[in-house]
Order: sequence, then structure tokens, then C-alpha cells
Amino acid sequence: MWKTLQLTAIRFLLNASRHTLALMAEPEPTPLPAQLGEKRGCPEEEEQQTPSKKTKVDEDHKNGRPATKDEKEVPGGEEESDGEEEEEGETFADMMKHGLTELDVGILKYVSDHQGFSGILKERYSDFVVNEINKQGKVVHLDDLSIPAEAEEVPQTEEQPKECDVLTEEQKKQLSELQLFTNKEDNVSIEVMDDTKEKRTLVHKAIKTQFPGLETKTEEKEGRKYIVAYHAAGKKALAEVKTTAAPRKHFWPKNRGSYCHFVLYKENKDTMDAINVLSKFLRLRPNMFSYMGTKDKRAITVQEIAVLKITAERLAHLNKCLMNLKLGNFSYKNHPLKLGELQGNHFTVIIRNISGNDEQVHQSMTSLKQTGFINYFGMQRFGTTAVPTQQVGRAILKNDWNQVVDLILKPRPGAEKGFLVRCREEWAKTKDPEAALKKLPNKRCVEGQLLRGLSMYGKKNIITAFGLIPRNNRLMYIHSYQSVVWNTMVSRRIEAFGLKAAEGDLVLEGTTARVLSAEEADKHSIHDIVMPLPGFDVIYPSHHVGKGYRELLAADGLDIDNMRHKVKDYSLAGAYRRILIRPSDVSWEVIQYDDPRISLVHSDFEILENKPAPVFNTEGKFRALRMEFSLPPSTYATMAIREVLKLDTSIKKQTQLNTTWFN
Repeated sequence: MWKTLQLTAIRFLLNASRHTLALMAEPEPTPLPAQLGEKRGCPEEEEQQTPSKKTKVDEDHKNGRPATKDEKEVPGGEEESDGEEEEEGETFADMMKHGLTELDVGILKYVSDHQGFSGILKERYSDFVVNEINKQGKVVHLDDLSIPAEAEEVPQTEEQPKECDVLTEEQKKQLSELQLFTNKEDNVSIEVMDDTKEKRTLVHKAIKTQFPGLETKTEEKEGRKYIVAYHAAGKKALAEVKTTAAPRKHFWPKNRGSYCHFVLYKENKDTMDAINVLSKFLRLRPNMFSYMGTKDKRAITVQEIAVLKITAERLAHLNKCLMNLKLGNFSYKNHPLKLGELQGNHFTVIIRNISGNDEQVHQSMTSLKQTGFINYFGMQRFGTTAVPTQQVGRAILKNDWNQVVDLILKPRPGAEKGFLVRCREEWAKTKDPEAALKKLPNKRCVEGQLLRGLSMYGKKNIITAFGLIPRNNRLMYIHSYQSVVWNTMVSRRIEAFGLKAAEGDLVLEGTTARVLSAEEADKHSIHDIVMPLPGFDVIYPSHHVGKGYRELLAADGLDIDNMRHKVKDYSLAGAYRRILIRPSDVSWEVIQYDDPRISLVHSDFEILENKPAPVFNTEGKFRALRMEFSLPPSTYATMAIREVLKLDTSIKKQTQLNTTWFN
């Protein structure tokens, strides 16, 4: 019994690490939509739910089960297993021996010479709190659940947009019925009498603006052009939504901004999971929501979201219905949010069970504050299995599509769900995409999307089949390859020239890079130096490290002078990235406590609910480092933590460390 409990705890302790050891501040590729545990009903008389700190939803195959009050977190892990045991009896630690380490992806150097110390990252998801920094430079907090007072409507004198006039009242009525699912499997065809591209564009825009959720396309019938509007949901999607959900309110005051902006507070859910839940309850397509960056799952995160023409009342109503989500700070504005608009993220991190004394902690945190850390791409950029994502990216860039399929679908050692193992075995045995697809209960994973594409288009049309995988996921592979090249070359740059600007280094002037002369190098700091991600629109350092880019790509069978791909999506323009990042707003304290089950952070929601802050015992038997810092976008928080602890943040090494701690 003890051995079973031990292995279960280790497995979930490390499963948590797999998904979220490396929180980052940049927008990540959008994950595939996934179902999420939530309460399905939303009765008015229900008491408002508080976000639970107990939900466990498996990243690979969501079971849709809400947490119960009896579930408790165990130190270093999440709750209990979902019941699928490793068929060969391997422990998670055994399986992760096949995983990557930092050395495998070019993460080799530190900038400081202080002595590192050990500690446990994310023993609880509440040990990692991320507050977005919006485009005005303000740290986003959830601190108001009230509905904004409506400004008194005043007559509008300005000219209305032309697209408002292109639809007749009868057409508007038909479109309204279509939007309300009155004829959910039907469509509305609007003939374009004055057929010009400009007129068709106005009709398309009018429908999408006035009837959110409807899709449009242009069709030609008997020599006439029609704009066909249809609801992309249909019966299947409608069946997943409770029929008692409130109908969409179409009246929208003219003096009210078209977008309702709100703050989303979430616990132990990633951004897309949360938006999928909101869209289901509101009967909206997920693309009706906009945001400035995605946030990781195993954390408490606070960020801004915008949604088109949904009232604050309807959004606030969801606070009674959802687990681990809270919405507040509502306002109406005339614009959506865009990826990358944020200025960064503010992190509050708890590292438990630290071994370092107060002097070691002071030295490491002072170095982080004054010098910073190497701006490596973190470990989650490269996947968690025995087939790293950068290998798939390299095969795409080489136009070797058979290898792309082989790398994604072939059997592999490492930690995977049983159904994925069976799917891979079926593919290896039969090369039959339909047979392999039948082994997957969740066909929205990358493997399922690829197999579905191969089944539809055949094994001789791999590029088309591969295209069924969402674009962001496809681009993740080649970005991963760029990232490992950047990490490797930056390690060589630090090894060769240390922490001083050198002749031949690159600095940015606006968005353009130029090479430093020896005289200019004396006037610049290492914090000014950038290194390129390989592509057709960048230059390289003129010293020997810059020449190493060509050698590295040539060894991988790629021509650095020909980074354009016959498929436009996979052409690499390249980019520039700073070598060192110095965090701002750095602060820290060493705290002591007795109960490993308590949260050591006072969250926004707890403050809003007037719940007491955690109380620390100066004589407590456990010690933890509480650190806060802000980072710009495209920067990995775990690389900052790595510099403080001098620990390998890879799952493989964390697995060994956590297993030793547990024993």
C-alpha cells in the first residue's frame, strides 16, 4: 500500500512539473481546445462559489470532473491518479530518464558566481502567481466584482458606419433568428445586387459586426453572387450547451463601447481552457474573446480579457456558476485586445524547503536584481517526451515530411498515456491512420489531428494532412528549432566573451540590428547586446560565434542563406533577442511555516473575500523563499529562478530531485 501511494504521489508531483515548471511571460502557441471541469447549471439561488484549490484536470485527457471537498493536495503534487496505471509497471521517474535536460537544449551558463541552493518549485499551484502588466504599465488585479454604472445615452450625431445600411430589415430579422438558433442548421443567403468587392466586404462586415458568432462565405449560384451566413455551431455544439442558458441580448446602446473588458482570475487552468468554458456558457465562439497573452495552467493568474457585445451583467452572472474562475473589473471600450500588447508579467513565486542560508539567499537575489539572468528559452519550449519538438521543426524546415510524420507518430520511450502508446503501436504496425485514430479517445491532440488529416488526404499528401493541426501548434515546432539554435549560440557567446560587449556583437537601433566596432563595444553594456534567431531577415554577429550559426545549421542539413520555405507559413524571417534580462521590482523574504498544506500567498480573490492573510511562524520547521519580480514579454520566469537556485529546471532533473526529496 505504501509503495502504491508513494508511486502515485511521485507521478503527480512530477506530472505537475511536466506542465508548468517553466512559466513564461510571452504569448504561447494557442493550445488545442479542451473540455474542462465546471458546474453545468447556473441557478440564481446558488451561493457564489469560491475558487477551489483542489481541481485536478489531466492535461492530455480532461475528464471533466469537478473537484470535491474531500480532495486534498499532497505536498509536491496534485491529487489522486485518474486511474490509468503504467502498463509495464514503470514509475514516472523511470520513464523520465528519457527526457531532455538543459544541456540538450543549449542551456549551459550562469551569469553569477554565487553558490546555489536547493528548493522545491510549485509544490502547490498557488506557489506561482502571475499578474499581467497591461499596455499602460499597470499590474492587473481582480479587486472589484461590481457592475459598471451605465452612462446616460445621448443622441449620436456622427455619421453611422456605411455597413449598417447594407442589410434590409427582413435580412436582419432572418440573421437574428439564425443567430438565436431558431433555424440552427439552416443558413441565410443574401444576394449582392451591386456586385463589387467593396460591397461584398461591407455585407460580410455588417453581418459579423451586428450578429456575433455568425460566419459568412461568398457563393456563386447561376451566375449570381450571394453572401451566405451560417452558424458554425449547429446541433452538436448546441447539445453541449444547456438550453436554459440566457439568450443573447441584441440591443446594444450606441454610447456604450462594443467590447466588454474584464479581469479574469483563474486557478489551475490555462487561458484557452478558461475561454472555452466561458464561450460554452455564453453560447459564443472562443474567437469572440481577445487577450494580450496566454497564461500557464499550474498557477494562479490574473489577466485582462475582452469580449464583443456581451454585457457585464451576463459575465458577472458566471461567477455563480464556475469553479476556479472569477470575473471582475468590468468596463466597456471600443477596441479588443491583441496578443503582445502587454508590457510583461509580475510574478510572485514561493520556493519551498530551501536549503540555502540567509546569506546565500541574499547573494543570489542581489545578483538577480543587479545583473539579471541569461534570457534562455525555457524547457517547456522543447516538449516533454523522448522526441523533442525541435527535431520535428528541423524536419519541417528540411522539407522531410515523412520524417515529420515518423517523429510525431512513432512509438517512443517516456511518460505517455496508455491510449497514446496504443495509438503509436498501431501506427507502427499497420501505417493505417484510421486504425490508429480509433485508439485515441481524444482526437483533438496533435497526433489525432495528423492522423485525421492522413485519413482524409492520404499518406502522399502529408503537407495538406499536417495542415489540419492548428497553425500555432505547427509553428511551435519550427520556433522550437530556432530556440535551441539561439540557446546554443548564446552559450557559446557567453563562453567566448563573458559579460562584456565585444567587437562584432549586435545592438538594436529601433528594430534594425547593426554590428559594433571595437571602439563602440567599449561604450556598450552586455544588457544592450542581442543575438539573432535564424531567418532570412536577420544579420549575424561578425565574430567567430556568429559564423557558428552557419556551421550549426549546415550540420542539421539547412542552408542559412535559404530560410524561405515553399510553404509560406514555415519560412523563417528570424528575430533578435536580448542576451541578458534584468528583472524589475525585485523583492524577497525568507519565511518559515509549519503546515506544508497552507497557501503562502494572499491571492486577489482571498483579499476580495476579506480572508485572512497567511500567518508565518518565525520558529516554523519549514523555510521558503518568497520572491517577486517583473519580466518583459517573451521572457521565461523559470530561467530567472534557475539563476537564483543554480538548479537544472528540466523535468528529468526535477524528477530526480523531487523523488529524492519524497523518499
